[in-house]
Formats: sequence, structure tokens, C-alpha cells
Amino acid sequence: MNISRPQRTDIVRAVAVLVAALTQFAAGAVGGSGVADESVGDVARSYANPILPAGTAFLIWNVIYLAFLAYAVWQLLPSQRGRTIHRRTGWWLVAVGVLNAGWVGLFVSRQVWVSQIVIVALLAMLTVAWRRATSVPRTTRRPTQLLLWAPLTLYTGWVLAATAVGALTTVAALGDDGAGTVTGAVALVLVGVVSVIVVLQAVAVVGFVISMVWALAWIAAESDDGVAVTSMVVALLVVLVLAVRLLRARDRSRAAFG
Repeated sequence: MNISRPQRTDIVRAVAVLVAALTQFAAGAVGGSGVADESVGDVARSYANPILPAGTAFLIWNVIYLAFLAYAVWQLLPSQRGRTIHRRTGWWLVAVGVLNAGWVGLFVSRQVWVSQIVIVALLAMLTVAWRRATSVPRTTRRPTQLLLWAPLTLYTGWVLAATAVGALTTVAALGDDGAGTVTGAVALVLVGVVSVIVVLQAVAVVGFVISMVWALAWIAAESDDGVAVTSMVVALLVVLVLAVRLLRARDRSRAAFG
């Protein structure tokens, strides 16, 4: 299991992860409900964006926040604190929670271009955490797959999609009339290219694919015909690449679930 006796630094790190998880959960609740002023959805819909998903898509944030919180509680257990995989990823996940809360606060305050920088940083932190988790020798223990790999990869896929959506929101917020159908389709193609590379090379890619397909399906539901067709084609391509990867993988469980 790559575990050693917990040290004081492990306890500090584990508590920090829990605090970050609670912080982003609280920020998401406030930002999603709009109790402070405007909600994240209200702000997003106020800017022209050809790839903005239908509102139902954003329910995935609830799943992500709860899954991240479950992970934070689990990694705080005495039996988990000294595990190498938590040591390798913990502080990066602290940064994830803090950046997410910051992004929510900035976006609902209509600091859109600053919030876009923050969400790019959030995506970077998730990517680093994923890569660092991959570098730890594998364990087939189911809790690791469900409580670490599942939320981490689901989170990364959704934030990748959100980064693309946010980029076009930022274009509109900076004074442009908003991106058109062609720009939206190009953005989706770029997301598709990145997604295919991830699915072909990473481990535990099922969660990533689920969140990407979820995002693309709700983009298609809300968009005009050109963007909708592009979105569905990209989604089908990502699923097809996943199927091929799993059929050819020597270790399908590792490729699929970590």
C-alpha cells in the first residue's frame, strides 16, 4: 500500500485538504444559489456564449464537491495519513480547493477575466495531482479507486470543459459581441483533441470521459445546430477512443479506474 508511520506533517496536510474541501463546498453553495448577489449561472448566462451548457449540466458540481469532501474525510483517517499517494497529491489538492473557491468568488463578482486565469490554474493543479498520483505504484484497493481516482478524474474532465466555456465567456465580457458558432465549434474541437490525448495516455480515464461526455451533451442540448453537431461528434469520438483504449490495454482496470 506504500504506507509508513504518519508524521506530524501528514496530519497538517490531511487537515488542510479537509479545510480546502469544506471551503470549496461552501463557496460552491453560495455561488450556485446566488444568496450573496448573483449566482454563477446568472453571470454566465449574461454573456453571449455559443458553447454554454444547459443549466442542468452544472449539477455535476454538486457531485464533484461531495466526492472531494468524501475523499478529504477518508484521507484524514489514521490508516490513510501516511500513504504515499496522499503525500504526493495532498498539497496540490489543497490548491485545487482554494482555487475553486477563489474562482467562484471572482466569477460572481464579474471579475471574469481574472476568474479565467484562476480556472486555468485550477486545471493545472488537477493535472499535476493526477500525474503525481499516477507515479505511485498501483493498489487495487477499491476505496482508492472510488474515493481518490473517481473524483480526481471527474473533476479534471469537467474543469477542462469549463475552461473552454470560460474562455468564450471572457471574450464576451471583455467587450466583444461574443464568439460565434464557428469559434464555438473550434473550441469544442480543441477540447476533443486534448481529451483524446488524455484518454490514450492517462490512467483511470473513465471518470474523465464521463464528465466530458456530460458537458458535451448539455452543450449540444443548449446550442444551435452547428455547435450541437460538433459537440456530439466530439463526445462520440471520445467514447470510441476510450473503447479502443480499453480493448487494447494490458491492464484494463488500471486504464479505466486507476
